[in-house]
Amino acid sequence: MNLMPVAPSTSAPPALTALTLRQQNRRFRGTGGVSAGNRSLGFAPAFLDTQTGEVYRACFADGRPAPMHLLEGLPPALVIARDVAGRATAIHPTVTAGFVRGTRFFTREQAAALVMN
Repeated sequence: MNLMPVAPSTSAPPALTALTLRQQNRRFRGTGGVSAGNRSLGFAPAFLDTQTGEVYRACFADGRPAPMHLLEGLPPALVIARDVAGRATAIHPTVTAGFVRGTRFFTREQAAALVMN
């Protein structure tokens, strides 16, 4: 039997974009996996850099806390693409959107499950 070797995958994980965030919001609509479904329980939109373990509260570009996930307020080191106006359009693939409550980070899935209970 003559088998061809399989080349290792060289595709990087996809970057986090505004489109990705909208898709996640649609997926978790009506659950605690979106800000509207968990804000009253003390959750705040945040991002986790899975490479460093750093958690970043979602903010507007001017640093004020945002009520939803926004890319503009993240540190420049996480931004991998900007539009012509300089706004962040893509974030490093190691960054995931979720929520912070107190000092703990929750993924969208974890927040949705917790709010359901």
